[in-house]
Amino acid sequence: MIKRPDTNAQRLKRHKRVRAKVSGTPERPRLNVFRSEKNIYAQLIDDVNGVTLCSASSVEKDFGASGSNKEGARKVGKTIAERAVAKGIENVVFDRGGYVYHGRVMELAEGAREGGLKF
Repeated sequence: MIKRPDTNAQRLKRHKRVRAKVSGTPERPRLNVFRSEKNIYAQLIDDVNGVTLCSASSVEKDFGASGSNKEGARKVGKTIAERAVAKGIENVVFDRGGYVYHGRVMELAEGAREGGLKF
């Protein structure tokens, strides 16, 4: 019998390891990324107070692009950056959520940098 590895369990293990070291503060919140098959989501989280400051995703009503490709991920990154800058947030800590920094995750990060976030 062929045993297939549980890739999501492996990702969650990596994510826990990263989260032990990365934490968001009110001055420098954590930019969290979640990637599903069809969509991509981003949140700015203040871990000290346990509050989500703002969020963006490809599921939103007026998004107009697919979240399952690089263009959609870049658009989500720009959207989260615009919302963060509107709230006066410039510096963030990037939390890739246990995913490899490649493809859609990298495009979201580049879009956030283009939008004015520094990390």
